[in-house]
Amino acid sequence: MPRIVGIDLGTTNSLVAIVEDGKPRVIPGPDGSDLVPSIVYFEEDGSVLVGNPAREKMVEKPKHTIFSIKRFMGKGLTDVKNDLPLLPFEVSPASETIIRLKVFGREYTPPQISSFILRELKKNAEAALGEEIVNAVITVPAYFNDAQRQATKDAGRIAGLDVLRIVNEPTAASLAYGLQERRQGTIAVYDFGGGTFDISILKLSEGIFEVLSTNGDTHLGGDDIDEQLIRLVLSEAKLPESTPHLPAIRKAARAAKEVLSSADSTDLVVDALGYRRNITRQEFETLIAPTIERTLKSCRQALQDAGLQPSAVDEVVMVGGSTRIPLVRNRVHSLFGRTPHTDLNPDEVVALGAAVQADILAGGKRDMLLLDVTPLSLGIETMGGVMSKIIPRNSTIPASASEKFTTFVDGQTSVKVHVLQGERELVSDCRSLAQFDLKGIPPMPAGLPLIEVKFLIDADGILSVSAQEQRTGQYQSVAVKPTYGLTDEEVERMILESFEHAEADIEAREVIEARNEADRVLRATEKSVEKKEFAELPADEQVGITSAANQLRETVKLADHRAIREATERLDQATHHLAEVLMNASIAEKLKDKRVREIE
Repeated sequence: MPRIVGIDLGTTNSLVAIVEDGKPRVIPGPDGSDLVPSIVYFEEDGSVLVGNPAREKMVEKPKHTIFSIKRFMGKGLTDVKNDLPLLPFEVSPASETIIRLKVFGREYTPPQISSFILRELKKNAEAALGEEIVNAVITVPAYFNDAQRQATKDAGRIAGLDVLRIVNEPTAASLAYGLQERRQGTIAVYDFGGGTFDISILKLSEGIFEVLSTNGDTHLGGDDIDEQLIRLVLSEAKLPESTPHLPAIRKAARAAKEVLSSADSTDLVVDALGYRRNITRQEFETLIAPTIERTLKSCRQALQDAGLQPSAVDEVVMVGGSTRIPLVRNRVHSLFGRTPHTDLNPDEVVALGAAVQADILAGGKRDMLLLDVTPLSLGIETMGGVMSKIIPRNSTIPASASEKFTTFVDGQTSVKVHVLQGERELVSDCRSLAQFDLKGIPPMPAGLPLIEVKFLIDADGILSVSAQEQRTGQYQSVAVKPTYGLTDEEVERMILESFEHAEADIEAREVIEARNEADRVLRATEKSVEKKEFAELPADEQVGITSAANQLRETVKLADHRAIREATERLDQATHHLAEVLMNASIAEKLKDKRVREIE
C-alpha cells in the first residue's frame, strides 16, 4: 500500500510525519528544520515562497505575505472583523461567506493559501522518502465545524493529496504519547496553538477514543498574546493600528514572548522605531493572564459538560507552542491537580499522532477503532422537490438517524422514498442515490399516516435506508453505497455550488414550503365550505372566508414566501370560528343518543 503521511496544518507552523519501524518521526525540510512556518509570500508574477523564505519577507513586504491562515478557514467576513485592523494584508471587498485575500490583484481563499503550505510539506516528504506521496491524514481542532473541516479537506485536494481522514488534534496528541496503551482512562488534551485553542476530554476504553466533551475558541492562541505586546508598544509609542511599522512590531513581540518562556526578563526592541524597553516575566504574565484565564474557563466548561471533576482526569496532555509559557503550564497544573505531559515537543506532538493514525490506516496497527465521516449530507425528497437532510455531511460513522413524515393526499396507499446526497436545498440540485416504494398503507386522510424513515451507515460506509408506517407496521428498505461513482471533483463542485447558491436555494425552499402549507389550508377550507355548517354562518363571515381563500390562491402564484405565509395566516384566522363550529357539530354528532354512563 502507498505510504500515508500525517500532517499537522497549524496556524503558526506546519509539519509532516511518517511512521517507520513502528515509531513516528517528523520529516525535516531541505534546510534541516522540522517546522515549516505557515506563511506564504506572493511574487507579482504569481509565484510563491512558503515557510522560512516567506517569513523573511514579512517585515519587508507585509501586504504580500499571508500568515495565520488557519484562523480564516471556513469563516466569513463578519467572523474575523476584529482581526482585520492588525492584519497587514488586504481582504477583498467581495468576501462575505468566504474570506478572499487580495494580492497583486488576484484573490485567494484560505483553502488555496493552505494548499501552498500542504504542497511544500508534500514536496519535503517526497524528497526525504524518495517516492510520490498522494495519501495523507490531516489534523484539525476538535471544535472545528463542518465548514472548517471541509475547507481543510479542500486544501488537501487542491494540493494534490487524497485526504483519507480528518483527525481531531486531541486524539492525535494522545496517540503520540502512546496513551492508547493504557487501554482505559480519562484524558484531558489542552491544545493552545498559534491561533486556536481547544480542550477535549477523552474517554479511552479498549482502544476506542470517545470524545466526552470539547470546548475552545477558534480565535484564541499565541497570536492573541502577540497582540497584547503589540498593543503595549502601540500605546507607549503613541502609534495608530494602521502604522506601517506593524510587521516589525509583531516580529519583536513574538521574539520577546519566546524569550520570556525561559528567561526572567528581556528587551522588547523595534529598531525601525528606535523603541526599546525591558519587560519582566512577571509583567508579561500580568499582561496575558486574562487570555490564559479564557482557556481555563473553556476547560471548566468542558469538565462540566462531561460531568466530571478535575480529579477524575487521569492524564493531561499539553499541545501547541503556546504551552511553553510557564504561566500556562502552572495554571493547567493547578486546575487539574496533576503534572501535565510535556515530554514531547509541543510543536510536533500532533503531527506525530497524525502519523500514528496514518499507520493504522496503512495496516500497521489493527488494535484501535477509527471512525470515518460522511463527505456529503444524505436525505430524502419531500413534497415540492425539497431535499430533507437526515444525516449531515461530516457526521462520524457508524451513524444512524431518523425522521418522521406523513402523507399529503387523502387515501394515499404508497409512498416513494427517494434517497439523495448533496448540500443544496432542492432535489434537482442533489445527486440521486436510490428510490423505493413503501406500499400497502391503508387509505387514510392526509396527515394521518406516520412514516419513519431511518438512515444507517455502517463502518464501511454502506448506507441502509428503511421506511416503516408506524400504525400498520408496513416496512421496506434498500442498501446504498453513497460515495459510489462520485469523484473528488464532483464532491468539490457540489460543495462549492452549495456555498454559491445557498441564499437562492434557501429562498426557493421557503417558497415551496410556504406553498405546501397554503395548499393544505386551502384543501381543508374547501372541504369545510361544503358542509351545512358553513351555510349557517353569517353572510359577512362567509364572504370573508371566500375572499381570503381566493386571495391565497392568487398569492401562491407569486415567488414570495412571506406574502404566501401572510395570506395563509389570514385564511387561517378567517376560518377559525368555522373550525370551532365544525368541531362542536362533530362532537354533538358522536354524543347523540348516548347515555352519560356510556360516555364515561
